[in-house]
Formats: sequence, C-alpha cells, structure tokens
Amino acid sequence: MKRREFITLLSGAAAWPLAARAQQPAMRVIGILSPDTPASPFVEALRVGLQELGYVDGRNVRYEYRWAEGNFERLPDLAVELVGLNVDVIVAFVTAASLAARKATATIPVVMAFVNDPIGAGLIASLAHPGGNVTGTAGMTAILFAKQLELLKEIVPNAKRFAVLSNPANVVLQAQQVREITAAAHTLGVELQLLEARTANEIEAAFAAIDKEQTRALLIMGDPLFNINVKELAILSVKSHLAALYGNRQFVDAGGLILYGPDNYEISKHTAVYVDKILKGAKPADLPVEQPTKLTFVLNLKTAKALDIKISDNVLSLADEVIE
Repeated sequence: MKRREFITLLSGAAAWPLAARAQQPAMRVIGILSPDTPASPFVEALRVGLQELGYVDGRNVRYEYRWAEGNFERLPDLAVELVGLNVDVIVAFVTAASLAARKATATIPVVMAFVNDPIGAGLIASLAHPGGNVTGTAGMTAILFAKQLELLKEIVPNAKRFAVLSNPANVVLQAQQVREITAAAHTLGVELQLLEARTANEIEAAFAAIDKEQTRALLIMGDPLFNINVKELAILSVKSHLAALYGNRQFVDAGGLILYGPDNYEISKHTAVYVDKILKGAKPADLPVEQPTKLTFVLNLKTAKALDIKISDNVLSLADEVIE
C-alpha cells in the first residue's frame, strides 16, 4: 500500500467516529421542581410520557431534580438552582412550585402541573393565551369540591358535619381550595369542620380533633404532604371510622374509602406533550392551558364493609372501579 493511500485510509477511519458523534441527538436538560419526594408517582408518569415521545434518559435527555420533600419554603431556592443550571425547560408541580419557577426566570419555559387556578395565581393571562413563559395544566376545583361533597352526602346521608383537611403551608393553593370548598358547602347546606396540618404529627392531631367532634366524613385536599403520608391517612381514616374521600388513587389502594377526582397520573403523563412541543421550538405563550374533563370515582368496598358503611346501589352504579 502506498504511503498516501495509507494516510487517506487513516484519515477516513479517524473521521468516521466524529461524523457518527455529530449525528447523535442533542442532549436536552429538563428541570423538575416538586414539593414532593423522589418516590412521586407523578414525576414518574411524566418520565413515562416523555419516553413514549422518544426522550430516553441519558441518550437525548437528562433530568435535574429538585425535591422540597414537603417543605414549601425551599421551593424558591430550588427554582433558582435550576435556573442557574440553564435547563431547557422547568416542569413545576403544583401552584407553589410554579410560582417559584416563574419568579426565578422570565426566559426559561415553565410547564406547570396541578395548578388549580393559574389565572388567579397570576401565572398566566388566560387559558387560551397564557402569555409569558408559563403554560401547562389547570385544575377544576370549584366543580370538583361540589361533586365531592355531594358524593359524601350520598354515602353518609346522616352526617351533619364534614371534616376538611388542608395544609396551610401550601399557601396559595390551600387558600384557593378552602375558599372554594366553603362556597360549595354553603350552596349544598353542609357544615364544615376545617382542620389544618403542616407536618405528619399535625395530621394525627387533626384526626384527634375529628374524633372529639365525632365527625363521620372527611375530605382530604390534594397536597404533597398528604401524598407523602397517604398510607397513614388511610389507616387513620379507618381507625376513626370515617368515610374519607381523597383526590389521588394511592389513597384507595392504601385502604382509604373513596377516590373522586381527575386522573392525576394521566395528567402528569400528558404534561410531557407540553415539554415535547417546547423542546421542538413552541413558545409557552402560544400553548393553551388544558383542564381535565373527566372525574374518576374509585370505591374501596372492602373498606366500606370494615367501616360498616352501606353503599347504595345508586352509588355503586356510579363507580368507575370497585375494589373488593
């Protein structure tokens, strides 16, 4: 082999890996801001949704996680950390995280999830035209709370008071929810026992207050603190002989009585669609905010029997799923 041919061959061999590397998809970085823990099924749902859209962790996407683990005061600093990493997009779970992300950046796109009133919170201008750098999914709490109270009245018709458990540390969201459920209760003629819990220990104190008042029904508001302690909530609800209703599926799987709310797993999974569009060049301001249109009713009949609660045929017919 001539020397010139040999050098040409070597040059081609050296160039081939470089060309192959050039064809590899760019690594995009997605920031995850959540008040929950790394065990969050909703963040997992987001990852599943993104994988179905072709985003493979370590190949063409990398995740930067920031978990507040129930401490909402940490969210602003965690949001600033993500902005400092110059991530391509931030996915923020619940109102407090979304507000923290928007305050930390006006340029990096923010995809919100589980924000009940993004207009009232000041995150977007309107559902159809969000404006700014925030878009994602919104809730439906005003309608949801009325339907949840109606369902509890159907299941425990003799109950005179309904307990409501919220977390005041989740300031914006819980203030909205308490306001809306109070209005719904007034319309339905229902008396409420409003209780608060900021920590797991305060959850136990709230149940002690319920026992003292001999309240027979409980509505647990959606909150990361309660998601983290869902098994304890289910156990305490049964121990206190309560017809308890929650908005997340894990509650009935853990032994709670009722799930009635939107499919939060699917909402989280669908959030991946927003991320995908933004990574492909869409502007958050141009992506309409979506609201869930379907509510899911799951009844744990085994728990109902343990509580000696008679479930009417009408209620059974309404259930999307019955756990026996």
